[in-house]
Amino acid sequence: MKIPDLLRFPDSESLVQAVSQRWVKAMSADIVANGVHHVALPGGRVAGRLMAATAQSTSEPKMDWSKVRFFWGDERCVPPDHSESNYRLAVETLIGPTGVGISQCHRLQGELDPEESARKASEMLRRYLPQTPEGIPVLDLIFLGMGEDGHVASLFPEAPSAVVESREPVLAVVGPKPPPRRLTLTFGILATAREVWVLASGAGKEEALRRSLSSGLQTPLGRLLALRQRTQIFTDIPGTGV
Repeated sequence: MKIPDLLRFPDSESLVQAVSQRWVKAMSADIVANGVHHVALPGGRVAGRLMAATAQSTSEPKMDWSKVRFFWGDERCVPPDHSESNYRLAVETLIGPTGVGISQCHRLQGELDPEESARKASEMLRRYLPQTPEGIPVLDLIFLGMGEDGHVASLFPEAPSAVVESREPVLAVVGPKPPPRRLTLTFGILATAREVWVLASGAGKEEALRRSLSSGLQTPLGRLLALRQRTQIFTDIPGTGV
């Protein structure tokens, strides 16, 4: 498998601050080079802290947030104002504080029928993003968390082959964690993104990270690492080697 870039930090606050600084530089570079930065946001506590830190760090000097388009790596099938909504987390920590326009936010519509929402989201990604010759949309950056079972986005262990092998950008899935109905980016679009940054933070995840870094396809993260030429993993988990 391809060896990822594993960047270690002594604690979650150091991780959040370092990734925030890297993200600001990446956004600025993309805007200068291409006039736009396309990013897919994650959910979770560390992601919320990352987004809040980034909003605070870019308040002065002011970054041109109008050149950033936001997408989401996954979403629970709940309304956008629900406490479990990844979109709501981003609104509260980043989109609201920075004054980002709603037209820049291409959320996964968890309040709709899941299959209909997945179809609409796939069409939306193809409309706004450049595509590979195979028709897979290409994001500039995808943020991913990692669960205690090694899942990324809402791609869980023992997902059916129809999910693992799908060439659609977005699928409706059923996961083991509540709420079970989810919308998720698929392995295909995760594999083609220019950059994928994994936030592997928190207690209880050492074994999942170790297995993901080992040879074979033992976890969803491990499967993704095998598909990509380069992936960056930011972690505060001690004692895990490649």
